[in-house]
Order: sequence, then structure tokens, then C-alpha cells
Amino acid sequence: MPRLKRILLPLILLLFVPLLVAACSQAHFGRDWRTASRASAGIAPDPATTPEAVIQAYAARAFNWRGILAVHTWLATKPAGADHYSVHQVVGWRRGNGRSVVVSAPDLPDRRWYDADPELLLDLRGAPAARLIPEILAAIARYPHADEYTLWPGPNSNTFTAYIGREVPGLELELPVTAIGKDYLGAGRWTASAPSGGGLQLSLGGYGGLLLGGREGLEVNLLGLVFGADAYPPALKLPGIGRLGFAADPSRP
Repeated sequence: MPRLKRILLPLILLLFVPLLVAACSQAHFGRDWRTASRASAGIAPDPATTPEAVIQAYAARAFNWRGILAVHTWLATKPAGADHYSVHQVVGWRRGNGRSVVVSAPDLPDRRWYDADPELLLDLRGAPAARLIPEILAAIARYPHADEYTLWPGPNSNTFTAYIGREVPGLELELPVTAIGKDYLGAGRWTASAPSGGGLQLSLGGYGGLLLGGREGLEVNLLGLVFGADAYPPALKLPGIGRLGFAADPSRP
């Protein structure tokens, strides 16, 4: 019986945490995607007054019930002197129409994801951004899952963003533990660098694994739910909730 309790308690917690997230209104239910807000959140700098190159990454709670556990992530780029941003992301419904799930197109970089406010994960500007934008575009062109989409464990939108991070280590892109799918490496691939470009991870098809990175700290994946701890800045990482503690700095000092 004591052994059974030790097994059941973590399972109960796994169920409780998502319910807590829903109770705190981080997830949005019963929304109609046709009327949900896709307006700018006012985070990204205006291209008209920002001539320098800009790279940003965002995460927002996934639409409807998916937002209990997961976020949707994307990248935005603006070369020096450009008058608009290009947004790079994976949109799963496109697969049903026989199209590539990868979308790279001019758009608002900080759109709300169907009512969900975006969180800024990365904000890189100036010469470093100008240098990395061609690398990002090249990595997008060789993304190996452009014709695939699986909600869980991947490949999905977070698999795409994590792939770009690994291919362009200069971004030092740290994705939240709620970016379910970021640990999916592809069929037959078990090890890779962390999405931040530093450290290592072991992934069992996205269903389980271990990650140790300079930016991510320690993360343990159990059936796609990720627990972790970060030493700098200090924080716990919990399924459904995400980072609990000091926030990471998106400007990458």
C-alpha cells in the first residue's frame, strides 16, 4: 500500500495542476475561432521607428482545451530597414488541405493567439539579429516535418520552433515546458542539443526524456508533461503552469 500511494500521488498531481491552470483562466474555453481576437498585443517595436534588425519569439496558450497544458510558439523576423515583420510558424490544419504546415509570411509578430495573450520569449536586435536572420530562413527551408503534424507528442508547432533553435544556436532560444512537442526529435533520433543550442537532451520519441542545458536547467519529460528546475534565474518548471519563480530574460544579456 505505501508503494501504491507513492505511485498514485504524482499521478494525482499531474491531474490537479492542469485543473489549477484552467481555474486561473490561463486557458480559454468555448471560444469561436472566427470571432476570437487576433489583434496585436503591443509588444513588438514598430518597424517605422525601428530600423535595426529584430528577431522575436513568442508563446501563447493553445486554442480552447489545448491551452490547459500547452502553448503555441512562433518566431518573427525583421531585417534591417524592412517595413514589416515575417512570422514563421506551423499551423496544423493546413495539412488537411494538402499544404505544407510551415507558414512564413508578413504578419503582426505579436498577435494574440485566438484571445490568448502572447508572452515574449526572445528579443534580439541589431547586428546579432541581422547575422542570424539568414540562418533562420535557411533552417526553415530544411525543416524535415513540413508535411507532417501530430498534436502529441509531435511533430507540431513547438517541434518546429525547437528545431529552429537547435539549428541556429546563436539564438539561445529557451522554450517553456508548456511547449509540448519541443522534445520530439523525429523517428529514430534519440539525442540532440537542447533547443537553446547548449546542453544535451535524450528523447524517447517525445513520450519521455531528459534535458540538461545552460538556459533550460534540468527538465524531465514524462508522457509529454515536463517538470524541471532552473538555477539561473531560479525557478521551478511545472506542467500546465510553466515557469514558477524568476522570469527568464528575453533580451539575452
